[in-house]
Amino acid sequence: KAWVSIMYGCNNFCSYCIVPYVRGRERSRRPEEILEEVKGLIAAGYKDITLLGQNVNSYGKDLGLGVDFADLMASIAELPGEFWLRFMTSHPKDASKKLFDTIARYPKIAKQFHLPFQSGNDRVLKAMNRHYDSAQYLELVHYGRARMPDLVLTSDVIVGFPGETEEEFEDTIKLIEHVRYDALFTFIFSPRGGTPAAKMEDPTPKEEKNRRFDRLCEVQNRISLEIHQNYIGKTMLVLVDGKDGDQLTARTEGGRLVRMYGDDALIGQFVHAKITGCTTWSLVGELAE
Repeated sequence: KAWVSIMYGCNNFCSYCIVPYVRGRERSRRPEEILEEVKGLIAAGYKDITLLGQNVNSYGKDLGLGVDFADLMASIAELPGEFWLRFMTSHPKDASKKLFDTIARYPKIAKQFHLPFQSGNDRVLKAMNRHYDSAQYLELVHYGRARMPDLVLTSDVIVGFPGETEEEFEDTIKLIEHVRYDALFTFIFSPRGGTPAAKMEDPTPKEEKNRRFDRLCEVQNRISLEIHQNYIGKTMLVLVDGKDGDQLTARTEGGRLVRMYGDDALIGQFVHAKITGCTTWSLVGELAE
């Protein structure tokens, strides 16, 4: 596995985030530099390559070359070699249908999309300075799923943002139930000094935030388990990436963890695995014939 930074900094100034203040404005690397680096990684045998940026969807806007993130992904996906291409992270306000179309078009681009929504309530999203509402977010999700029915969707969500009411929290639960994410990265709001959110009135007790967090995790864990149960019986291409105890670990194209028995010589190789079981957070498999 390899990770390639394609840009640095952030222009978004979400009210809870310190990144733009400490890392500065967005600066994109030139596409030819990135292509050369990726070519070197492929030649060295890397098979899972992740493009990194605080908001990869705005890649290239500062370069004036007429090359956007979808164009960069396409140029990498056209390179010869056996590899999967991934990226993180995305901001919904800059996620384009062109990007979904590009992911759908190229077999080497993993059908996985990490699209942070943070809250399902429009007032809270505005207070977060996210520049989209829940309807715009869901339009992206529906388009992506229409183009790629097997798309693996993951996201970030913050519970207990200053001023969030119980009804607003319920909007987040409704969005999770509607989208049915494969997995979520969940956070309880934590103030960062120097950000606007750190100065906002925050009357909700810690105990109440913890209760909401536990409820959100309970809902998402149920959904994750239900989705994983649907994998059982399927044979999938996976990349063996390491060991956990006496078992091999591997990842599906959608980034789901698979544990199975096999020879250590398979580490670093693509193999087919038949999924025989699951937990909330991972799949159990065996080497297919």
